[in-house]
Amino acid sequence: MNYQIALSFEDGVTRFIEATGEETVADAAYRQGINIPLDCRDGACGTCKCMAESGRYDLGEEYVEDALSEEEVEQGYVLTCQMRAESDCVLHVPASSDVCKTAQASYEASISAVRQLSDSTIALSIKGEALSKLAFLPGQYVNLKVPGSEQARAYSFSSLQKDGEVSFLIRNVPGGLMSSFLTSLAKNGDSMTLAGPLGSFYLRDIKRPLLLLAGGTGLAPFTAMLEKIAEQGSDYPLHLIYGVTNDFDLVEMDKLETLATRIANFTYSACVANAESNYPHKGYVTQHIEPKHLNDGDVDVYLCGPPPMVEAVSGYIREQGIAPVNFYYEKFAASA
Repeated sequence: MNYQIALSFEDGVTRFIEATGEETVADAAYRQGINIPLDCRDGACGTCKCMAESGRYDLGEEYVEDALSEEEVEQGYVLTCQMRAESDCVLHVPASSDVCKTAQASYEASISAVRQLSDSTIALSIKGEALSKLAFLPGQYVNLKVPGSEQARAYSFSSLQKDGEVSFLIRNVPGGLMSSFLTSLAKNGDSMTLAGPLGSFYLRDIKRPLLLLAGGTGLAPFTAMLEKIAEQGSDYPLHLIYGVTNDFDLVEMDKLETLATRIANFTYSACVANAESNYPHKGYVTQHIEPKHLNDGDVDVYLCGPPPMVEAVSGYIREQGIAPVNFYYEKFAASA
C-alpha cells in the first residue's frame, strides 16, 4: 500500500512523496528526487533525524541510542533511514529544500470564479488539470503571480483541492496590485500561475481541544482546516473566534454555519471591533476568549491575523498565566 508523506523543510517549502510500507522514507524520497541528508543508512549517525508531526509508522529496530534516544522517540523524532510509514505522515525536515535538492513546484491554472464578498474581501477560485496533482497541508499558502506583472502575492488556501479547483480569500487593498487586477480586469478563463505550497502554519494531528483565532482574511486557512476536520472527524472540541474591524468585513458566515453542522463538536463566534457596529458581539478577539477555551493550558492554539492582533493575543494569553501545549501562528500584512 502507498502512503502520502509530506516533507516540510525549514525554509517553508513542502513537498509530497509516495512511500510504500516496505521501503524506508529516505529511500522513497531519494527515489522521487529528494535527498534527505544522511550519512550511514544504518541508524547509527542520526543525520537523517526528522520530527514526525502526524501519522503512524514503524521506527525500525536497527538504530542505536546515540542516533535516536528514547526521549526523542517519545517526542516524535524518527530516523528516515529506518522509518516505514503505516499511514499518511507529515515530517519536518531540519534542512532547506535546496540542501535536499528540491524546490517548490509551480502550477498553471485558470480563474474559475471571482466574487466580491464585501468592500474589503474578494473570493478567488482557480481551476486546472495541473491542480489535480497539487497537494498541500490545510493552512498552507502559495505565491500567486499577478497577471501582467512579474510580482507575486502570498495567499492561504481557503478550501481543500477538489476536482482541480482551489480557493482563496483576498483582502481588497485600495491600489493593491492583485486587488486592482481582480476588481477591474479579471475574468473567468484568465491564466494564473501559483508556486508552492509553503509555510509551517498547518493543521497538526488533533490530540487535545483546539482554539482557532482568525483576524479578517486570516479566516482563510481555518476554513481549509475545518474542511479537513469535517472529513476526518475530531474527538476533541474546537472553537473558532473570528474578529474583524467593520460589519462589512464579516464574510463566509454561511460557510462557518455549514461546517458547524458537519462537525459535531465545532462551535464558533464572531466579533466586530468598531464600537458603532450593529453586530451583537463587539470588541476584539481577546475579549471573547473564555477560560474554557484555554482549558487550563491543555489546548492547541492556532492564530492567523495581522501583526497587531498576533501580538495582542500572545500578550493576553501570557497575562492569563497559561501556556498552551502548542501555539501556532501566522502574521500577514497587505501589500499595496
